[in-house]
Amino acid sequence: MSETIQSKPLPSFIEERLDFHIQDLIEPNENKKHLVLGKRPPCNAVVMQSNDYLALSHNKEIQNAHRDAISQHDDNVVMSAIFLQDDESKPAFETQLASFVGMPSCLLSQSGWAANVGLLQTICAPNIPVYIDFFAHMSLWEGARIAGAQIHPFMHNNTNHLRKQISRHGSGIIVVDSVYSTIGTIAPLRDIYEIAQEFDCGLVVDESHSLGTHGPQGAGLLQELDLTHMVDFVTVSLAKTFAYRAGAILGAEKLAKTLPFVAYPAIFSSTVLPQEIIRLEKILDVIKKADDKREILFKRAKSLAVGLKRIGFTIRSESQIIALECGNERNTERVRDFLEERDVFGAVFCRPATGRNKNIIRFSVNADMTAAEVDHVLSACQEAFVHPDLEFV
Repeated sequence: MSETIQSKPLPSFIEERLDFHIQDLIEPNENKKHLVLGKRPPCNAVVMQSNDYLALSHNKEIQNAHRDAISQHDDNVVMSAIFLQDDESKPAFETQLASFVGMPSCLLSQSGWAANVGLLQTICAPNIPVYIDFFAHMSLWEGARIAGAQIHPFMHNNTNHLRKQISRHGSGIIVVDSVYSTIGTIAPLRDIYEIAQEFDCGLVVDESHSLGTHGPQGAGLLQELDLTHMVDFVTVSLAKTFAYRAGAILGAEKLAKTLPFVAYPAIFSSTVLPQEIIRLEKILDVIKKADDKREILFKRAKSLAVGLKRIGFTIRSESQIIALECGNERNTERVRDFLEERDVFGAVFCRPATGRNKNIIRFSVNADMTAAEVDHVLSACQEAFVHPDLEFV
């Protein structure tokens, strides 16, 4: 940032608010940076911070398709998707993804966040009850809040509590993740579907962390469990296994006719570009043929989770997402630094992604991770577990 550019003084109440954030989130930390900001990983480090589970970011087939599309497509569609809802303008990828997931229709969005906010804004009437798992992604909470819904959280994966909440407040919309992005647990989807049926509730499942990794050809956890036809809406971020920047909303044909003209993220943000859609089409082709990568992914994830449990860690993961639960911020900072000094880099999750004093360091396993790298992580974690100055929940 240039030192020669002077800005005008901010109004005092804004200055005070920014100072509050600095004192709350930055100043208490040893390195005077936010808790998520540790060292830069050296080239030989084991980095488990990305959600690119099948390691597709550097896939040459995908890169070449995207490069060719940029040079060949000059369509001027830098506009809101609200103007592109006629049959000729709709991207074929929407139909392809709907068929892959097993839903009647699909709408692309700019991100998983935009997908969840837009969906809930569209399907929630004001004051309708929304039953949301405590660990559901923040975009689902925000969508329900913007819609003016009555938000009733239920304890994580606790169907008894969900049942009690619905009995108390009446039928509404149940909102869950298939695989939870913090500690890698899996929702009891069949039990939740049965509760939705019993109480005449709608059911929304965010498959962001299972599409591409789970199910036949990576078609998702709902497909793996043969539950797709029992769910009302599926949302996904395409910035996880698809390793790009987009999201999607899948559901009934009637949704495709209404959401583009109702949901603010769909109306007031520019559409995904044609060359980006061509990249997504190629990614989908690659994912369908990636059974070998999925096999390696879960082999490495199992080795890491089992190894950590043997050391003594409490590991709740049932997926490729594995978390060390570190408690308060000072301890989390010490654990982060200890691991990074040994070239092990996870992603720190703290407020607002977790509750206060419920911080985690998340390991996102990917298909390029080697057995030797798993062993290296386990060795560093063994040292951390027995260190007198470090604590784990």
